[in-house]
Amino acid sequence: MTFRETFNRIVTDPSLTPKQKSNYLALEAEASLAYPQVSSAVSQAMDSGIICDMFEGHAPFKPRYVLPDYAKYLTQGSKYLELKPARNLDEAINALTIIYHHVPSVTNIPVYLGRLDELLMPYVANLDDEAIYNKLRLFWIMLDRTLPDAFMHVNIGPSDNIICRTILRVDAELKQVAPNLTFMYDPNTTPDKLLQQATDNICECSKPHIANYPIHAQTFDKTGFGIVSCYNSLPLAGGANTLVRLNLKQVALLATDSQDFFTHTLPYYCRLMYELIQARTSYLHEESHFFTSFLVEEGLIEETRFAPMFGIYGMAEAVNSLLGEAETSPKSYGHNETANKLGYQISAALNKIVKSTPVTYGYRGRALLHAQGGISLDKGVTPGVRIPYGTEPDPVTHIQALAEHHQYYSSGISEILTIDETVKSNPQAMYQLCKGALSLGLREFTANVASNDLVRVTGYMIKLSDIAAFKKRGSRTNTTGLGAQAAANTGISNRKPRVTSHEQAPCYES
Repeated sequence: MTFRETFNRIVTDPSLTPKQKSNYLALEAEASLAYPQVSSAVSQAMDSGIICDMFEGHAPFKPRYVLPDYAKYLTQGSKYLELKPARNLDEAINALTIIYHHVPSVTNIPVYLGRLDELLMPYVANLDDEAIYNKLRLFWIMLDRTLPDAFMHVNIGPSDNIICRTILRVDAELKQVAPNLTFMYDPNTTPDKLLQQATDNICECSKPHIANYPIHAQTFDKTGFGIVSCYNSLPLAGGANTLVRLNLKQVALLATDSQDFFTHTLPYYCRLMYELIQARTSYLHEESHFFTSFLVEEGLIEETRFAPMFGIYGMAEAVNSLLGEAETSPKSYGHNETANKLGYQISAALNKIVKSTPVTYGYRGRALLHAQGGISLDKGVTPGVRIPYGTEPDPVTHIQALAEHHQYYSSGISEILTIDETVKSNPQAMYQLCKGALSLGLREFTANVASNDLVRVTGYMIKLSDIAAFKKRGSRTNTTGLGAQAAANTGISNRKPRVTSHEQAPCYES
């Protein structure tokens, strides 16, 4: 298909809004540019599906994810945006609404909206609870309607405050696709009642993610971190300059045995990953002029706080291939101690490579290891280190099988438990399951409830009702199309709902 034919197909697509057509046309234009120079070995690995650049574009002119220091912005104002420091809640919300439209990402919509309770609490003086509720409810609706992308992400917690509780209340009521939401949990700070409200919300609308705050905080420095897009942990006032991912399934298929995998094929393709990282980040940092933007000039981001994300996926298939086990075998990944230990060994080997390999443009001179959640085009390969859809064991066994991986993936890892709708009559079970999972070292607890219209795909949200209507009338939400594609290609509908009642006890001790 010629460029002109491609452009014509986009502009005449009845399922796309004018804004979506503009975005797709821009992507095609970017894809027509020359790719950063890489070796033939890297090109071959990309062509064969072993390495993937996540369709970030041929000429990286903006980072994949940007996490501005919004607190600094609110307190100092912005010369570029001609804004004075915020003085009250209305001005703070207005200032955030403005800057969000100037924060880029791979999707052209901001993926990080800040830890909103921490940002907004200084501005709630003299407002009663109902006034705060009304303002935040309108803000929440505005975000979904004007920035319609499920990768857009808010953080709240771990402390108990009126903004945190009100956002949970609003999110449960509105059941919107956007924004995505992570609640930070700290056992030394977060009251049980607040965690219970968060897990009750999961029963109601499959949100929020619940993050293990102490583990994340220990990974980064005092400037802090944020969780963005699906579940990606990155330095605050920085972000991710690129995300490239390695298909462990394909790497394992090229190995003669486990020893060859660890000593030859895995290190070889990791070296190619680093060559691609170097090429893409060099273009962004040295050629694109992104780091001369007002975000840098006004101290909202720092170039040294951006890091490449070294992503992996297909752990389950890699382990099963190396052991010669079928996905449904009782000796397969997620169900057998030998298989699980091999998976931990692979994660440990990846962690050693990533922590020992310097990069020119990284956080503390390194990339960050990431369990990548898959994309809508993936077929026959499982996201990150997850257990293949449809073969999931009971929730406790599921958590116990995967918890040991979480120590290694500093820029994000997530499992998605699919819980039977009966949990709604026993929400305490979800609370206990979450607490137990975090106590075992999970960085992130995430669950879908089988009867909810709002569900997670790889980590972002979709409505099943939107998917059903998508082919007929499209969607105002940019990520609905990705969800529809994922439903067709990746087997997310095969997730097996499990009952949590009486299954959570071995996982948590009070």
